[in-house]
Amino acid sequence: MTSESPAPLLAIEDLHVSVGDREILRGIDLTIAEGETHVLLGPNGGGKSTLLNTIVGLPGYRVTSGRIMFKGVDLVGLEIDERARLGIGIAFQRPPAVRGVRLRQMLDVAAGGSLEPELAEALDTQLNLGHMLERDVNMGFSGGEAKRSEMAQLLAQMPDLALFDEPESGVDLDNIAVVGSAINALLKSEERISERRRAGLIITHTGHILEFVNADVGHVLYSGRLACKGNPLDLIEEISSHGYDKCVECALCQTLA
Repeated sequence: MTSESPAPLLAIEDLHVSVGDREILRGIDLTIAEGETHVLLGPNGGGKSTLLNTIVGLPGYRVTSGRIMFKGVDLVGLEIDERARLGIGIAFQRPPAVRGVRLRQMLDVAAGGSLEPELAEALDTQLNLGHMLERDVNMGFSGGEAKRSEMAQLLAQMPDLALFDEPESGVDLDNIAVVGSAINALLKSEERISERRRAGLIITHTGHILEFVNADVGHVLYSGRLACKGNPLDLIEEISSHGYDKCVECALCQTLA
């Protein structure tokens, strides 16, 4: 007798998504198991951010068909806060500013009510938050400060599935290293998959974040469809050498199409 494999943490099935009258995602199938870190590559406008925003439940992204199963629950129709309570968190490419709410207060909310003093001190040290804690969330923050703020909120929340929309975008090399270290701390991506519990999905356009974060599986999202799957570093090398157009013409991509 063989034991059944556990259900994936996230299972996206034939997902079609429209924004306004334009279809952006055209039949996405994607599974992420507990403990896995996946990377999503693709040209601008291909649907990467649309996929993350649809998973998290932002308004304006209309699921016309398909399912998004998380922990066995179909997310379609659930509000953003319901998805967060199930264990989904996101770090935005361009984090919104929140006037009148201090970062310290936001961290309390992310932690479920009150952030333990020990964790607050650890986050302050790890992410060099300092004076940011008493400032309104992302108001007047530099690119690096905004990304560190996003990472602090995710580390306070400790979601089971963490989504990262271009974490290296708009930050210098020092801040990329800090953000990468925080992602590793959250996902424990330096440990074996069997020893991890949280999963991650990272959008990267340049691949720079993978110099600091270990990823297990890479995907190419092209024209609203997942065109290829493989080792993230191999995919990036292929894309760097030949571009996305040539990448999706390879034999593997044609097999998956």
